[in-house]
This record gives sequence, C-alpha cells and structure tokens, in this order.
Amino acid sequence: MRNKIFIIIAIALLTLTASFVQTHPVSKRPSSSSNTDVISIDSDVDRKVDSLLSLMTLEEKIGQMNQYNGFWDVTGPKPKDGMAAKKYEHLRKGWVGSMLNVRGVEEVLSVQKIAVEESRLGIPLIIGFDVIHGYKTMSPIPLAEAASWDLQAIQKSAEVAADEASAAGINWTFAPMVDISRDARWGRVMEGAGEDPFLGAKIAIARVKGFQGEDLSKNNTIAACAKHFAGYGFAEAGRDYNTVDIGTSTLHNIIFPPFKAATQAGVKTFMNAFNELNGIPATGNKFLQRDILKDAWNFDGFMVSDWGSITEMIAHGHAKDGKTAAEIAVKAGSDMDMESYLYVEHLASLVQEGSVQESTINDAVRRILKVKYELGLFDDPYRYCNKERERTVIGSKANQEAVLDIAKKSIVLLKNEKQLLPLKKEGQKIALIGALASDKNSPLGSWRIGADDDTAVSVLEGMQEYKGNTLMYAKGADVSVGKTAFIKKVKINATDTSEFNEALKAAQQADVVVMVLGEVGFQSGEGRSRTELDLPGVQQELLEEVYKVNKNIVLILNNGRPLAINWADKHVPAIVEAWHLGSQSGHAIAQVLYGDYNPSGKLPMTFPRHIGQTPMYYNYKNTGRPVEPDPDVVFWSHYSDQKNSPLYAFGHGLSYTTFAYEHLEVIPVNTSHKAPKIEVAVNVTNSGDCEGKEVVQLYIRDLFASITRPVKELKGFEMISLQPGEKKKVRFVLDSTTLGFYDNDGHWVLEPGEFNVFVGGSSDTTIKSNFEIQ
Repeated sequence: MRNKIFIIIAIALLTLTASFVQTHPVSKRPSSSSNTDVISIDSDVDRKVDSLLSLMTLEEKIGQMNQYNGFWDVTGPKPKDGMAAKKYEHLRKGWVGSMLNVRGVEEVLSVQKIAVEESRLGIPLIIGFDVIHGYKTMSPIPLAEAASWDLQAIQKSAEVAADEASAAGINWTFAPMVDISRDARWGRVMEGAGEDPFLGAKIAIARVKGFQGEDLSKNNTIAACAKHFAGYGFAEAGRDYNTVDIGTSTLHNIIFPPFKAATQAGVKTFMNAFNELNGIPATGNKFLQRDILKDAWNFDGFMVSDWGSITEMIAHGHAKDGKTAAEIAVKAGSDMDMESYLYVEHLASLVQEGSVQESTINDAVRRILKVKYELGLFDDPYRYCNKERERTVIGSKANQEAVLDIAKKSIVLLKNEKQLLPLKKEGQKIALIGALASDKNSPLGSWRIGADDDTAVSVLEGMQEYKGNTLMYAKGADVSVGKTAFIKKVKINATDTSEFNEALKAAQQADVVVMVLGEVGFQSGEGRSRTELDLPGVQQELLEEVYKVNKNIVLILNNGRPLAINWADKHVPAIVEAWHLGSQSGHAIAQVLYGDYNPSGKLPMTFPRHIGQTPMYYNYKNTGRPVEPDPDVVFWSHYSDQKNSPLYAFGHGLSYTTFAYEHLEVIPVNTSHKAPKIEVAVNVTNSGDCEGKEVVQLYIRDLFASITRPVKELKGFEMISLQPGEKKKVRFVLDSTTLGFYDNDGHWVLEPGEFNVFVGGSSDTTIKSNFEIQ
C-alpha cells in the first residue's frame, strides 16, 4: 500500500513539473560533455524524464546505469545469499536499470513486477538479449544476409527477429553489429556485413529500421544497438579481443561510416568495444563516446558497455582498480555498466568525493530513461508480456516463410562449370555426402541462443522433398567430435576417416555428387578466431578422395567466414556458398540446387587464395610499387609464392543465366567540386536462357588526392531482374556525398581532380570510364 500511495504522489508531481516546464521555458540541455545540469525542453519525453529525474536519489540514478545478467530461477524461491541475493535486493531497491538474458513472458513478467511493484519509484526495466539474426526462428547469419545485397529483405529479417523477441518479453537487442572487418580469421565476421563501409552503412540502416520500426512504442518493435564502437573488427592478427592500431584515415573512412549511418537512422543505443584505440580502451575512450558520438554526431541515446568491459580496463593496464575504472568509464561516456558491478559499487562515493559530477550521472540516466519512455514502458511496463502473443507469433508460418526468402537470397554461386547446376529433377543418381548435410543444428549458426537445438531443416531433408531422383546419403566423416556448445571450444575431427569408404561407394554409383562441407555452426562467432581458413579436420581429404572416383562434384559450403579453398576452385566444377542459413537452410539450398530459385547473392567479403594473404580486401591502396616491372624482378609489392589477386573478389556471384554490360555512359551534369553531379548509365542485358537477378555495382577511384584513395570504392548498387534477352539501362548519380572522403581530422572534403568510374557485376570489373571534377 505504501508503495502504491507513493506512486500516486510521484505521478502527480510529474504532472505538475511537466506543466511548470511547459509554462516556464528554459534553455535546452547542453552537450553531454558539459557539466551544467539544466532541464531539457526538447520534447514531451524530455520533460517527463527530467521530472522523474528530480524525484530520484543518487543511488536510484546510478541503479538505472546498472545492468545485470539473469541470476536466478524467477519461478523458484527468492535467492537468500551470495551474489544472487545481492542482485535481487538491488532489483527491489530500484538499483537495476536493465537485465539481459531474461527471456520468455513468464520470466520477464516476474522480474518486471519486482522492479515496478516493489521498488520505491517503480521504474520499469529494459530487457536486453542478443537477438543477432533471429530469436527462435533463425534467419541466415548477418554476413550471409549481407551477401543478398537486398536491403528490403535484410530489413524484413530484422522485423521478424523483433517480432519474435518482443513476443518473448524482450525490448532491446544487442544488434546490429556494424563493425567493418577485412580479416576472415576473426570469428565475428559472421556477425557483420563484411569489408565495405558503403554496403555496411546501407545494411546498418536497414537493420536498425527493421528492429525499431516506425514507432518504437509498438509491442512488436525493439530498441537496436549499434556495436562495437569502435575498431573491433580490426583486431591484430584477427584474434578476438586483441589490440587495434589503425590510422585516422581508416577510422574515419572505413570504420565510422556504418556507425554514423546507424545514428542517422535513429538507433537508440550503442555498445562500446573490447579493444583499445590509440592506447585507450574503447570503454574509457572519451574521444569515441563523447567527442564523436554524442557531440559531433548528436547521438541522444545511451551507450552500454560490452560484457565486463569496464572492469577489463584493469587488465588492459589503463585503470589500477575497479573504482578508477568506473570513474574513467563514466567520464568517457559509458552510460550503462553491463556485468562489471562497478557503477553500483563505486559511483555514489565518486560523486560524494567530487571525483565525478552528478551532472555526468544525470546525463547518463536521462538517456536511459528516455529510451524507456520511447519504448512505452512507462505507459505499460507489461506491454511485452502477452502470453497469447508469445504463443502465436514465435515460429509462425509467416516468419518461417520470411526467413526462407532471405536464406535463398543469401546463397552465392561461386562457380558452375559443366552446367552441373541446376540439378535435373528426375532420372539422376545423386550422392549426398558430408556430416553437415544431415546436420540440423549447425545451420542455425552462431549467436542463436534463443533458438532450440536441432530445429533447422537439413540439406538432406530439403533434397528429399524432390522425389524424381535417386538420393543416396553418406556421412563420410564427422566435422567435430562431441557436442558443440555456445561457450565451449569446438573439437575438430582431425583423424577419423573410418566412414570414407561408405561415401566413396555412394560417389562411384552417382551421376552427380553433392558434398556439404565447411564449419560447424559454433566454429565462427565471438572468441572463435582461426589461424587457418581451410576446410576443418579431414574434410579436405574426404573431398579429394571423392574427386578421385567422381569428378562431377557440387560443393556446398556451410561456413561463417570466407574460406581459402584454392584446391576446390581448381578441381571442383560447381561451388555454392551457402553459409549458415538458419531455420530454413535445407529448403533454401535444395531450391537453389534444383533451379526453383536462381541464385543472385554477391560476396560481401573477399575470399583469399591462402591464409597468408589476410587481411585481404578489394579497396586496398595502390602502394608505390604496385606493378610487376619484369618477370625476373622481385622489387615490387607481391608474394614470391602466391598471386596478389583473390580467389573470389568482393561482389562476386554467378547466376544460372548470364549478364552482358554495354555502353557505359558518364554524363558530367555539374563538374564543380562545390556541387558536383555526375550521371552514370549502363545497359545490362540478360544474355542467358532463364530469368535472373543481377546486382549492378558502381565503383569509383579518385586518382590523385591529398590523402591517398583506394584503387576502387563501392559507391552505388542496384538489383535488377531480367527475362532472357531483356535489356535495362541502369542509372546512378554521383555527388558530393559519394565523391568526397574524410580527412585525418574527420572533416568531409571533396577535392578537384580526375576520377575513374567502374560498373559491373563484381569489384573486379574492368568496364570503366572517367571524368574530372573542377
């Protein structure tokens, strides 16, 4: 009763305060780096936030900056001792602003009721979860989705994820990951959009819009989180959590663009990175969090640390103890502490001692409360806790159909000699080989902690839907040993070839062999860096042995990163990049194999010939010695034992039809560097025998600049669909937003000079023209 009476009084005070602010205008709240504590009148939400803030004690404010992982069985007894009991008491006191890894309406409702009905002010929790590429119904891993180059399909995938997660009580996802990475050794490349900042920025916008929708207060949308700010994808040697050491040109031109695009799309939260930048851990980096994000980009959401990253500044050698780490982090702009416990332990004393100003706390809490208001949690804290919606939405037929659509669009046809594909639908004997072919778990991919094990459609099940052929299945060899798990290392089968003979017998009898090889689902992802990019374990040996008895092989790759498959490219006639495609994986792959869907995917990352080429990317700098002067001369930029060129270039992807590019036109409408406008047009014809889709890609090269520019930069793309013989003129416009670059101080500049423009079906296109900006 006491609590209810207080809530009534608090609501009345909020109303009075809001009314006062409306009739007594005051100046807008200054930037986050200011120490001035002024009431904001930016919006009705801001007025409500400031009114609530005025009622809060210092400890309650700091509590909003504290995030705890789910720590006890909420359907069981209350914890009585230890850390769980301490967290529980903090929850009742209003000293917890968010919880993560609490999912399902029953569990979320239980913890939300404690926060709302037992704490003094009844401030609702925001419930976070890693909804990376789906909640229960899994879409392809994000790198695979990026291969679709289909922004509408990617946005729809995020909408499906938000639909299901919100039905399970979740209202905040730690996605999208918008880190650009050029190094396939880094396991988390599976979680991003690849190596290119232009494509990455477009996909960041699509995913933010998909998660957040047009109205964040609707119960089928969730707050998005752009991560990891910044540079995480450039970890040295591709080793997760490692040091990052890059130049400012790379930071501004390659790493920042997708993050900036996410802010412009209205992303509500950011997450900082595990790595250091310029010798300062990102969690304690004021330049990143305040100077760039909150001031230069005017980001008005909040920043959450990554798991324990505040306390990790001690291991970095940047903070001597937890109290110092908390001070550094909050001053730098980290608004919420994920699982370090340091804010709730030390911030109050830091404020009381004068080491941290309360205005810094107020700024962080305003940001957090604002997102809660925008989510509609103050209007109805239980809006995400509808059991009937949970029952009907999760795993719905519509969601399964949506993830099947994006899965098909994510498949990339790398090679197709002898026209082995599409497969005939009748009269063939097909040998299906590989443990991954019958695997119902690996296709779900990494970062699928809300999904149920073994719920993906396997390739075997997908191909069994086609009844006209004789299908023989043989495992050949296990990829891994024992059951794989999210937090455990994958143990690879490096020795057991005992089931080779069964596979070889099937291959000898077959007209066509379909081999499904690659990585198990948990071999890529966080903490899963590799020093090799080959087919793991005995799979390469199995492939070569099968090739000896039947050369008509279609190789299906299941993987979360680019692989170095030089041998396969030289010998195997057809290769399909099928990634980890999620719940409908087997159906998507089978429909592509049999030609019911014509593949249209394009690579979002370069495939190297050899691990020694990594990091490898298409938009490299030319160097001072880029060209072989003479076959016998060694003094130029190259390897003595391998080509410089990739195995498969960024943007590469074939179709069951062919496309011809003709008549590239460059029309200089305005050549002034102050307001340039260059129109580019090209004719694209379907020169093959079936309908197909093509991603037409435009690249530029700024030949001479004050800061050297890459040999090619993606600046436009359009997907078109053409019938056999059909022709379409595809048009692009280049202007100051695409022709310029960031200088080393982060200023956008466009200089007069000469440019090349390239158009084609991949980054290695040679179709080009030129123009000049005055």
